[in-house]
Amino acid sequence: MSVDPRTPVVVGVGELTHRGDVVDPITLAVEAARRAIDDTGAAALRRIDTVATPGILLIPRDNPANRIGDALGLPAGRRISCPVGGNTPQYLVEVLGRDIMRGSIDAVLIVGAESGASARRQRSGRPLPELSPAEHHDESLGDARPGLSQAEHAAGLYWPHEVYPIFESAIAARAGRTLDEQRAWLGHLMAPFTEVAAHHPHRAWFPLARTPAELSTETPGNRMVCEPYTKLLNSILTVDMSAAFVLMAAEVAQELGVARDRWVFPWAAATCNDVYFPVQRPELGRSPGIRVAGDAVLGAAGASIEDITWFDLYSCFPAAVEAAAEALRVDPFDPRGLTVTGGLPYHGGPGNNYVTHSIVEMARRCRERPDGLGLVSGLGWYITKHSLGLWSASPPPERFQTPDTSAAQAAIDDSALDVAPTTEATGRATIDGYTVVHHGESGPAEVPVFARLADGRRVAARTTDHEIARAMSGGQHVGTTIELRPGPDHVEFKLT
Repeated sequence: MSVDPRTPVVVGVGELTHRGDVVDPITLAVEAARRAIDDTGAAALRRIDTVATPGILLIPRDNPANRIGDALGLPAGRRISCPVGGNTPQYLVEVLGRDIMRGSIDAVLIVGAESGASARRQRSGRPLPELSPAEHHDESLGDARPGLSQAEHAAGLYWPHEVYPIFESAIAARAGRTLDEQRAWLGHLMAPFTEVAAHHPHRAWFPLARTPAELSTETPGNRMVCEPYTKLLNSILTVDMSAAFVLMAAEVAQELGVARDRWVFPWAAATCNDVYFPVQRPELGRSPGIRVAGDAVLGAAGASIEDITWFDLYSCFPAAVEAAAEALRVDPFDPRGLTVTGGLPYHGGPGNNYVTHSIVEMARRCRERPDGLGLVSGLGWYITKHSLGLWSASPPPERFQTPDTSAAQAAIDDSALDVAPTTEATGRATIDGYTVVHHGESGPAEVPVFARLADGRRVAARTTDHEIARAMSGGQHVGTTIELRPGPDHVEFKLT
């Protein structure tokens, strides 16, 4: 099959899992980039005109794309760094792949890193040296809005490990399970992820196969965090990991003499958000955004979900996996499996750069089986920002496709629920989602909830009453009526 000369194609991949001393994320990123460039088997360095970097969360560095480009000795060109978003690597393929098609750029290095394990060791007294300010500023690309609104902050919600289990409670309620029953079920969902991670002992941060019971049973080494998630059901950010790939126009790859067995094609890519702030979503734990983006890429490529050989569904927390599987109409226990890496909790969750790792591994799979077709999903914030892509070592049936999802996006945005101001969040409401937060050995301590007032408005509330937390622990209280009252710094509630 002939290939359009401007078709974007991945020609080199590289990654690094560092288990040594404290390391700077720029150092990690540069090494992964070198490996990706070497993997092309050609003199690709001189043709890379763009460097794009997902945002670094731990040990952040200013203008990382410029720092990486300078360290590699790359020629001058575009230097892009991105805001928070685990969808970023796949989103960059979509946006920069389109630029390659248009001829405005020729070759892109997409590279990122996290030094979370080093950041933890820094706090123990082994700091990294300070860097001089970068000489040039990176261009910013991507949606920089924060992940949570003032309404969620007013209920004490700031971090993913408390928000995702709220989604999980709604998923459990729809399945007719208590939180304890859901926790046991999640062990079966996530155990296959650990088996995949165990097959990558040099790349996965936790290359250890675990049984469902090991994941879901509370033990001193697997404490309850926020019900129904034990520690082993949470993504782990404190890793030292980097990954990179080189994306260029087919005609440039041909000019450089990159062997065709190195080429992996993005067939199609699309982005769509859910209602941006979780408190405003009509159905917690479901993702119209993933469904729109998934249908868009499959439709643009003339493929169906049955045609997919490999999946890598974003897996920061089980709720993200479940939402994606439902949106894509995939059985959670599909024998094809839902990950090629082991997922963020077991492969390792290197912040915004995880999907670079999944694309790298997907490219390896495609090279081994050129007729295979992989689907990668990237997710930002709280099942909020979604970028999906199809990948194969076989050329796409048409040119690289980036279908327009703007009409569907507008419809999703219009479905947002109104949020009641704190001063009006009084009286009775019905719980739509919640979690029971545990405080170490003291057990159930707090309960944040998303609830619906009689007039349909949503409210975020929280109780710090340990008795209420213990009463709600392990059961199923979605649909329960609560009594709201304004507190000194957030909306409080009690059970009726």
